[in-house]
Amino acid sequence: TTTVDAHGFDSSAKPIPEEMKQSSEDTEYYPANPLVGPFYIEDATIKDSLAIHIKEISLNRETAWSTIRAHFGSLTEESPGRRLLLNEPLPEHYFEWRLDLKRNVGILNLQKSRLKRIEIPLDPFIGSIGVAPRYGRQTTALTPGEYGGNMDCVETREGTTIYFPVFVKGAYLAFGDIHAAQGDGELCGSALETTAKVTLRIDVIRKKSIEWPRFEDEEYIMVAGSSRPLMEAYKIAHLEMMNWLVSDFGFDKYEAIEALSQVGTCRVGNIVDPNYTIVSKFPRKYLP
Repeated sequence: TTTVDAHGFDSSAKPIPEEMKQSSEDTEYYPANPLVGPFYIEDATIKDSLAIHIKEISLNRETAWSTIRAHFGSLTEESPGRRLLLNEPLPEHYFEWRLDLKRNVGILNLQKSRLKRIEIPLDPFIGSIGVAPRYGRQTTALTPGEYGGNMDCVETREGTTIYFPVFVKGAYLAFGDIHAAQGDGELCGSALETTAKVTLRIDVIRKKSIEWPRFEDEEYIMVAGSSRPLMEAYKIAHLEMMNWLVSDFGFDKYEAIEALSQVGTCRVGNIVDPNYTIVSKFPRKYLP
């Protein structure tokens, strides 16, 4: 399928038609971060897991945008419609990046710096991907949790397999928010926001229950933990990694903690969303 960007613009930079937007007579929905789906996964039921194989993320637009917003990002605790601080909000800035898809670089022309422009390598990934939350909860597409969601982890790139717990029959998989590139933490609150053609292969793992999203690629097994404060997200990701090492790879619990302590690494996915995200990473070369 194809995606739209975090403002709801497609590969031709046209907005989503009104008839395609989710609507309700009883409430209003926050319009940012629109996702594709949800997709009902046949035969997926509670206590199963999904294996989502990311086969392709093909950028299909030659531009991306990023913003510094008045009430959003890691340098403020404000959010849209809720002023939590006495200080004046940050002035808003909009940046348009040109994507050279042949050279696989993003280019930003600088107006106020001594440098004329900067070029960075592109590393596209799915910013938001997840399933329906447990216990019938509803949340916005901006919020990561045990169901995945807006984790903003660069590890959700082409070639990665993501494992999600299934909390609802059919799982209701949704995804979008493609980032052409992003640094750790998504400091300003947005990445290089753009669109792509995405190809996934979906498998149902029967009777395999997990608590938090797990990833794997050729180099690492990984776990994403999302919460606030950041230290809690760190603890969740590493505790779930320890459980994975014990249940699937035969480690003793305390030896798993020791091994993870010495060779594990971690990445900050985001520190801007309603929950923060940490990814615990364990090198495959140390697995039995």
